[in-house]
Amino acid sequence: MEAEMQQDVQEFAKKRQQLLLVGNQKNQLDMQKTALTEALKELNETKEEKVYKAVGNILVLKDASIVKKELQDLIEQTDLRVKTLVKQEESLINRLNKLKTGLEGKMAEKEDDEEEK
Repeated sequence: MEAEMQQDVQEFAKKRQQLLLVGNQKNQLDMQKTALTEALKELNETKEEKVYKAVGNILVLKDASIVKKELQDLIEQTDLRVKTLVKQEESLINRLNKLKTGLEGKMAEKEDDEEEK
């Protein structure tokens, strides 16, 4: 029983750490999406047919329509990645809740056993 509880506690700590990492990744993607959306908004408001795009350490002159499409694609990819992370987050939360419930039950059993002695 003790070994099983210890294993559950370790798994709980591991899943909690994973949840934090997933949350951080999701936050980074949300910030990235905000920046991409803002860039697309500015691009839609400009009348310029050519714009500069950062590629590595240089700026490249490209057609605005191509850059708009690239930004839209990046926003869609970011959305998909966020949705995946949300699903992972939900799965981890469910697992953490199950582990918590199981640990609470085992601790109550242990206390009952100790009281009987």
